[in-house]
Amino acid sequence: MSPHLSWLLLLLAGLFEVAWAVGLKYTNGFTRFWPSVGTAVALIVSIGLLAVALRSLPIGTAYAVWVGIGAVGTAVVGIVAFGESASLTRVLSLLLIVAGVAGLKFSTS
Repeated sequence: MSPHLSWLLLLLAGLFEVAWAVGLKYTNGFTRFWPSVGTAVALIVSIGLLAVALRSLPIGTAYAVWVGIGAVGTAVVGIVAFGESASLTRVLSLLLIVAGVAGLKFSTS
């Protein structure tokens, strides 16, 4: 598998991680059927795509990038969709995560 395809799959895996993390908010502790199903499907897709990407990417880098996409994406959705705080400290902290993820990606051949 080409490195470009692996990185694309990893990006998609990260986006599905955001989907299942946000989906947890709608499951009401897994008491709502359809939100729970959607969340479970997004989780399975996310981990499946991560597993495929790991065939050709280093585990430490790929996992950190996956988690970083999920963490930043979920925090941004929280700010935009749920009115969570967008304080300067919080935004700067998210930018530090983005910088770390970018550094890991660009330092991997």
